[in-house]
Amino acid sequence: MEGGQLLIVWHSRTGTAEALARAVADGAGERAQMLHCSQVGPEELIAAAGYLFTCPENLASMTGAMKEMFDRCYYPVLGRIEGRPYTSVIAAGSDGEGAQRQLDRIATGWRLRKAMDGWIVITHAQSAEEILAQKTVPQATLERARGIGQALAEGIALGIY
Repeated sequence: MEGGQLLIVWHSRTGTAEALARAVADGAGERAQMLHCSQVGPEELIAAAGYLFTCPENLASMTGAMKEMFDRCYYPVLGRIEGRPYTSVIAAGSDGEGAQRQLDRIATGWRLRKAMDGWIVITHAQSAEEILAQKTVPQATLERARGIGQALAEGIALGIY
């Protein structure tokens, strides 16, 4: 899989996870393919050389749409993507650890290799209005996401991951 593409799988409710996924894709450039989780099937996972999963944490777990992608694809790719690198970006109001643990457990089952620690982006949204509102991601946060995309895509291209 050396030199292959980074697949960025995303789901977003209020814009944060989507903005982060787009920034990662910008950083990875032409070596990235960004797909909404509803568009990802076993074929896309098998074709990719590495993965970045990004979604919000809702009620201490990843969003249902992202979990559904894993449910749909888990067994068809089991034993077919072992050893490939992955990382994640979780958007959360205050914690994010539940979604991160859930995602890491699934990746462990697939025998993926963690290329870099997952990143939890805290929005500090606490009230119902803040949680449901569309978010604007600070430029410094987007720059860090671009750096993650660049590093992950470069590492895959060079065979480091």
